[in-house]
Amino acid sequence: MRDVIVIGAGGGGPVVAKELAAHGLDVLLLEAGPWYRDPEREWSKFEHDANDPLTGYFRYGPSERSKPAWFRETPQNSYLWQVAGVGGTTQHYYGNCPRAQPGVFEGYQGPDAGAFDSRRFPLTYQELVPYYEWVEATLPVQTAAMGTKEQLFFEGAQGIGLPVNTTKDITESSFRPQENAILQPGGTAGTTSDSSRLLYPQATGCTFCGYCFEGCVEPRRAPRNLKAKRSTDNSYVPMALTADAWAPGGRPVTLLADAYVDEILYERRGSSTVARGVRWHDTNTGEAQTETARVVVMAGGCTEDPRLWQNSGLPDPNGWVGRGYTDHYFDWVIGVFDEYTGSSKGVGSSARCDFPGHGGLENVGLPPALQAFSMAFSESGIQGHYDNGRGFRGSWDGTTGRVPGDELKDVLADVNKLLNVLVISDDDVEAQNRVVRSALPGDEQGPIPKVIFKHRRRSARTLANREYCADQAARLLRAAGARKVIRLDWPPLILHVQSTMRMGSDPRHSVLDETAEARFVERLFIASNAALANALGGPNPTLTTQALATRTAERIVQKYFGGDPWVGAVTPTSSIDDAATQAVTDRGL
Repeated sequence: MRDVIVIGAGGGGPVVAKELAAHGLDVLLLEAGPWYRDPEREWSKFEHDANDPLTGYFRYGPSERSKPAWFRETPQNSYLWQVAGVGGTTQHYYGNCPRAQPGVFEGYQGPDAGAFDSRRFPLTYQELVPYYEWVEATLPVQTAAMGTKEQLFFEGAQGIGLPVNTTKDITESSFRPQENAILQPGGTAGTTSDSSRLLYPQATGCTFCGYCFEGCVEPRRAPRNLKAKRSTDNSYVPMALTADAWAPGGRPVTLLADAYVDEILYERRGSSTVARGVRWHDTNTGEAQTETARVVVMAGGCTEDPRLWQNSGLPDPNGWVGRGYTDHYFDWVIGVFDEYTGSSKGVGSSARCDFPGHGGLENVGLPPALQAFSMAFSESGIQGHYDNGRGFRGSWDGTTGRVPGDELKDVLADVNKLLNVLVISDDDVEAQNRVVRSALPGDEQGPIPKVIFKHRRRSARTLANREYCADQAARLLRAAGARKVIRLDWPPLILHVQSTMRMGSDPRHSVLDETAEARFVERLFIASNAALANALGGPNPTLTTQALATRTAERIVQKYFGGDPWVGAVTPTSSIDDAATQAVTDRGL
C-alpha cells in the first residue's frame, strides 16, 4: 500500500507530490498522457505540430500520436483546450503567476466587496499569502522580462490614467509588469538571435525566442530544471523525482506516464465513504493495474476530475460535483500600429492591468500562425458584413468580428506591428455550467464527459465585466498610439477553467471543505483548478492552484500522517538551487 496516490501531473498534482515526498511519504504520481523527457528532440517550434487539437504533441490524447485524441463532448461548439502529459497545460502556458484578487476570499472588507461573486474561498487572503510566497520562491516567480510590446502596453495604461502597482496584491485598478514563472535572461540570452550563442551555460533563462506556446526548450543544453519556463515538468516534477537528494528524509516520487486512471476505489465504513486506491490502465498495452493508498489526490483538472468521480460512482448528495464550470470569458482586442511593436518576440505575456471586481487585461505576443488563428475566431461573424445579432459598440473601430479580405492582409502583413490584449473577465460561478456523463458511446476509459456551458446565457455581472474590460483594452490601445483597434468577440475558448469541484464554507454548494478534502469521501482530496472556489477576480489560476495544493499537502501530512506544518516554519527550496540542479544532472532528468 502506498501512502498517497496523486492522479494527474499537470499544474497541481506535481506540487502535492513534491511536498509529500519531501516529508518522506511513499507517493505514486499517475499521468494519463506522455512524458516528454527530451523536449529538445521531441518538440519543435512548428505551431501546427504542437497545437493541432487532434494530432499535435500538446493535444489531449495518448502518447502515440497515430492514435485518436480523447474525445470530450461540447454541444455548444466551444473549444476545450486541454493538454495531456507530464506538465499538463503548464507545458504551453505563458508562466503568468499573479495572485488572486483579495475580494474573492472570506473576510474581505474592502470598499468594493460587493463587486465580487458571493461564493468565496473558505479562508482569508492573508491565510493563503504564506503559501503563495512558498510557491513563488520554489518555481521561482519573478518580474517578467520585457521589451517593446510591454513598453507600448504600459504607455497605453498610463494614457488611460491607471497607476502602476508595485506590489503583488491587487487592491486598486492599476497596471504592472507581469509576475511570471520564467527565468530572467542571463549571459547572452536576450542580446542576440544567433542560436550558436544561445546555448547553456553561455546563455541562461529566457532567450526571447517567442515560442512559449510550443513548450520551452530554452536555453538548449541546460539541465531540465534550468529551462526558462517553469512549467511543472521543468520545476516541480524534477524536484519530486529527486526529493531524497535535496530534502532531509525525503523520498523520490514514483512517476508513471501513459497511466490512465479509470476508477477511484472506495469502501463503506459505517456511514462513511472512504477512498482506498485506484484502478488504472496502460494506454499503450491496455494492461489494467490496481494500487491502494492511505490517501488519494485527484489533480486531473476541471473536466477530468468530475468525470472520474462520476465514472467511479462516488456519492454526490448536494449535486455540485461537476457544477460551477467557470472560465474568464475571454475576448481579444488588437491594436494595429505603424511602428514596430515586437509582438512576436520575447516572453509571451509580460504586462497586465487589473480591475478589482471586473477582471483584467494581459498583453499576449504570438508567432504568426497563432496570430492568424486568434483573428479567425469570433462570435460576431465578419466585420462590416454580419454580426450574428451581437452588435457591440465601444472604443474600438466599427463593429466586432473577424477582419475580412484586404484589411486582413494589411493587418497580418507584419505581426510585429500588432499589439494584442487578452480580456480576462471575473465570472460568476453558475450551477448551470457543468460536467456530466455523455450519452455518446464511451471509450476505453468508460463514459466520456459532456461539458455543458451556457456561454450565451451568462450572468448579468459576467457580461458587464467582459464589456467593461473590452472597452478598457480598446482605450489602452488607442492611448498607446494604435491607428486601428479591432475587437474580435471571441466565442467560448475553455482555457482558464475553475471550480467544478469547488471548495467552500457552505456545504450546500461546495464539494470540498476548507482543507480541499471531499465532503462526501474521506481521504480523497483535489489539487487541480477544479478545487478553486471562483474565478479569482480574473487573474490566471495556476499560482493559486499551486498555493492551495501546497496547503493541501500540508493538511494531508497533519491529518493522516502525524506531521507538523512547515510553510512559514522553514525556508522553501528553490527548484533551481544547486542541490536540485546537481540531482537532476546526476540522474539524467
